[in-house]
Amino acid sequence: MIAWIFGHFLAICIGISLGLIGGGGSVLAVPILVYVMGVTPKPAIAMTLFIVGCVSLIGVIPHWKQGNVNLKTAFMFGSATMLGAYVGAKFAILPFITGTIQMILFAFMMLLAAGFMIKKSSKPVQKVAATELNLSSYPKPICKYCWLWMLSEGLGVGLLTGLVGVGGGFAIVPALVLLGNTPMKQAIGTSLLIIAMNSVAGLLGYLGYVSLNWNLIASFTVAASIGTISGAYLSQFIQPRQLQRGFAYLLIAVASFILFQNRSKFYSPEASAPCGKPLRVYAQNKKSVVYLPENTLSKLNA
Repeated sequence: MIAWIFGHFLAICIGISLGLIGGGGSVLAVPILVYVMGVTPKPAIAMTLFIVGCVSLIGVIPHWKQGNVNLKTAFMFGSATMLGAYVGAKFAILPFITGTIQMILFAFMMLLAAGFMIKKSSKPVQKVAATELNLSSYPKPICKYCWLWMLSEGLGVGLLTGLVGVGGGFAIVPALVLLGNTPMKQAIGTSLLIIAMNSVAGLLGYLGYVSLNWNLIASFTVAASIGTISGAYLSQFIQPRQLQRGFAYLLIAVASFILFQNRSKFYSPEASAPCGKPLRVYAQNKKSVVYLPENTLSKLNA
């Protein structure tokens, strides 16, 4: 019961981070579901896709009312991310992609994002208009092939979404502004719609291969939504830049914890179980041990 309450409190914090700094949802949701709520990695990633997708879709509503959602851009960029997310999810359910491997990849993605945030927050603030985005940290594209760059980045972001559950919001907004020539306000609103589309495609790739706790999904979604509304309100008084460095150090701490937790599992026989299914010893001698999935063993015995 204590873990349930604490986990949902952290879900509210996920929503607050989304409302304050526009990201961090999936980066925090996966480790919370795995290490606080006791969900295995593959179902946790699939559940995170649903939760973050719903919260992002809720966030689209005010932007839609203000006319800041570009459906044409969302369809072009979103089609690439959806394809990538579906392929990434299908790749993730292959037997040799274990939950441990996914968590280790996830931890490295957290470290990469944290390093980028620290570098960005360390640069002197440039005076830009309220409706503009400081893009000095991002490489300039070769605009002769901007549409190809945008589709390629969308495919890459989608693959990460499906494989390890990273939403990719930190990469979508700059891509829309730099490559899609989208105004800042439209880029923010459109990115939320793309994240929701991403999440649906990734979740479809997992359905039928992992079991999902829909009650936990529903309660987490409600808690994160409440946090998002609170975060959006608090953003009027708190500058996101002030929080980026602290959030980055939090990501480093969580990533280090994940790597520490998985330090001895990467080469263990149990880590080779497809989709979290248990393994049993089938044959053993002095030189080797052969492990087979439990369902395969029962078929052989029959």
